[in-house]
Amino acid sequence: TDLKVTGVDFLKSKNCPQHHTDAYNIKNLVVRRGKPFELQISFSRELKASDKLSLRFGIGEKPMKNRGTLMSLKPIREAEVSGWKITMAKKSGKECLVSVTSSPSAAVGKYTLNVKTGSSIYKPENSEVYLLFNPWCEGDVVFLEDDAKRKEYVLNDTGVIYVGSANSIYSRPWNFGQFEESILDACMYLLDKSELKLAKRRDPVTVSRVMSALVNANDDSGVLLGNWSGNYSNGTSPMDWIGSVAILQQFYKNKKPVCFGQCWVFAGVLTTVMRCLGIPSRCVTNFNSAHDTDDNLRVDVYLNEYGEKMNSMSFDSVWNFHVWNDVWMKRTDLPAGFDGWQAIDATPQEQSQGIFQCGPCPVKAVREGSVYLPYDGSFVYAEVNADQVYWLVREVNGRQKITQLSTETRAIGTHISTKAVGQDKREDITQEYKFPEGSEKERESMLKASSFIRPVGLIPRARYAAGQVVPVEDNAEPLQQTVSKTGLQIKITNKEPLYPGSPLELLISVKIASPGSWAIDVTGSCQLQSYTGKIEANLGYIKETIKLEGQSEKEIPLRVMPEAYMDTLAAVEDEVLVHVTAIAEVQGVDDKLTREVTKSFDYPPITIQMPERARLNEEFVCSFIFKNKLNVALDNCKLIVEGLGLFKMTTFDQGDLPPGRIMKSEVVCKPTRVGEKKIVAKLSATQVKGISAEKSITIFE
Repeated sequence: TDLKVTGVDFLKSKNCPQHHTDAYNIKNLVVRRGKPFELQISFSRELKASDKLSLRFGIGEKPMKNRGTLMSLKPIREAEVSGWKITMAKKSGKECLVSVTSSPSAAVGKYTLNVKTGSSIYKPENSEVYLLFNPWCEGDVVFLEDDAKRKEYVLNDTGVIYVGSANSIYSRPWNFGQFEESILDACMYLLDKSELKLAKRRDPVTVSRVMSALVNANDDSGVLLGNWSGNYSNGTSPMDWIGSVAILQQFYKNKKPVCFGQCWVFAGVLTTVMRCLGIPSRCVTNFNSAHDTDDNLRVDVYLNEYGEKMNSMSFDSVWNFHVWNDVWMKRTDLPAGFDGWQAIDATPQEQSQGIFQCGPCPVKAVREGSVYLPYDGSFVYAEVNADQVYWLVREVNGRQKITQLSTETRAIGTHISTKAVGQDKREDITQEYKFPEGSEKERESMLKASSFIRPVGLIPRARYAAGQVVPVEDNAEPLQQTVSKTGLQIKITNKEPLYPGSPLELLISVKIASPGSWAIDVTGSCQLQSYTGKIEANLGYIKETIKLEGQSEKEIPLRVMPEAYMDTLAAVEDEVLVHVTAIAEVQGVDDKLTREVTKSFDYPPITIQMPERARLNEEFVCSFIFKNKLNVALDNCKLIVEGLGLFKMTTFDQGDLPPGRIMKSEVVCKPTRVGEKKIVAKLSATQVKGISAEKSITIFE
C-alpha cells in the first residue's frame, strides 16, 4: 500500500522553550534559524527504507528549488539542501521523529510545510512555521554572546525610554510587547510590504534598514504618522502611548498608518519589531541632539537682546533629546572592525537614498569619524558632535546687526542613554559614540569626519541674513570652545521644584575669577519650549548690570508667575520644558558668555498598589492613586494603564481634579504568564501631559 501521512505534530511545548520562542502568543511553531527543531510524523503504515519521504519548506509566493526558496528535505537519505539539514531521530511503529536544522543564514519569514510521500502531499493544520533570526547561534550574524544581554535586548518585552533634558533626565516606561497577539504577524506583514527580495531577508542589515523606513508612514504608508504640530485632535497624542502593542495591532488590523508618533514612539515601535524578529535592539537617547545642520557640523543659535531664542531665524535645531535604536550584528559588507551595535532611526527627518530611512550605521564608525561608511554616518555623526555657535541679533538704526557671542563645542550629544542590562537603571553609553571630549583621539576623529562632511566657515546662516553681518575669519578647522579671559562663569539653577501652578523660582549666578572690579551686563530669559527646541512662549526676562569685585559671585533671581505660563501649558498638547538662557558681557573687555539650561516640570507621583506576588490564573486587584498636590485644578484627567500578561490596555476618564483631591482607579488582573511582569500607568490632563509610573509583580505557578 502507498505510504500516506496521517498527522504532523509540531511539538511546540518541546521546541519553543529550546528556541526561546515560548512567549509568542500564536498557534504556529516559531523557531530560530541555525538551531535544530523536531517534528513527529504519523503514517498510515510502518516506514520502509525504500519509501520516498520529503519535508518541503517553502517561502514566498511561488517557492522554487532553484531559487533556494523551496527546501525539499529527505530524512531517509539524510540530505542537506542550501545549508538546511534533516535527520531521522527516531522510528517506532507508524511514527517517526525528524530533526530539522535550518541554515543560520536562511531567509527570515513564514515557511509553509508540506510532507510528500510518493505521489501524495500532506498539508498539516497551522502548517506555517515562523523562522526568526537567532542571537543564540554562533553561525548567525546577529549572534550575541552574553546571555544577560540576550534576555534584555531580545526577550525583554518591557523597558524604559529616557527623555527630558540633559539637565533633568527621566525615564518613560514603555511596553514593547513583542510577544503579544498578532505582533509577530504584523512584523511578517511589514516584511512582505517591504518587497525585499527573499535573498535579502537573510541579512539583518537590509532588514533593519527597511524597517527603519516602514515604521514611519512617509514613503510607504508605514506604521506611524509623525506629528510635531501640537494639535492631535484627529488621532492619539504621541504623549498618550505607553507601548507599541496598541499601535502595531491597530496598524495590522486596518493596514493603514496610525496617528501620531514622535521620536520615542518611533523608537519604541522599532525596538518591538527588531526584538520580535530576533535582532537584538535597544532604545538610545541622545541629549542635545543636533538636527538639520546641513552637513556642516554646526548649529547656529540666534538670541535677541533679551536673551530669547529666535526660532524663526534658525535653519538648524537642537532637540532636548532624540531617541533612535541600536541593533546588534556583524557587518560582513564592511571592512573589519565595524561589527556590534549599529544605529538605525525610524523618525522621519532626512531622506536617505530618496526614502525616509536611517542606518544601520556602525556606532564604532561614528566614534572614529569614519562617516563615509554605509549607511547615513554623517547624519548620525552630526547629531552627536555638532558645535553650537551663539549669535546676538540687535536692531541698529532699523537694521539687524548680528554679532558672535560664543562657541560651545561640548554641549551637543551628551548623556547618551539606554536602559541597563537586567536592571531598571540608566546606562550611559556616550563613550561608545564618542571619544572623551577634548582628547587627542576626539580631535583626530573630528578632523577625519570634517574631511568628509563639507566644512563651512563661520558665517551665520540665517533666514534673514540681510542685516549687517560682522565677519569672522573663515577657516575649515574644527571650532574651539570659547575660553573666557576673565574666568567668567554662569550657572542657572532653580531654588524650588518646578511645579505647574506655582511660581518658577530661577537663579542666574555670575562668577568672575580675575582680580579687579568689573561691570557685567547680564541678560536672562525664560521660555517654554517643546522637546524639539521649538519655542512655545516667552515668559519674561531680566536685564541688569552688576558690579563684581575680585574673585566673587552674584545671584540674580528670575521669577516667573504661574499666570505667565499656565495658559500655554493648557493650550499645547505636547509636554513642554522650561528653557532658561543667560548672556553675560564684561564691560571694557571683549568677554562674552552664553549659557542655556532646559528643565522639566516636576509633578506629584502616581502610586500603584498591588501584591508583590500573585499566582497564575488567579485574580488580584491593582489600584492607582493620585493626589493633586499642585495649586491648580487638573482638567480632563485621563489615566491609561497596561500590564502585559496581566490585563489589556485600559483608559479611565477621571474628569476634573481640584487641588488637594485624590483619585483612585482599580483594575482586576488575571495573570496569563509566569515571571516578572510590569504594570505601567500614565496620567495626562489639559495642564500636564506626562506623569507616569511603573511597578513590578512576580507571577508564579
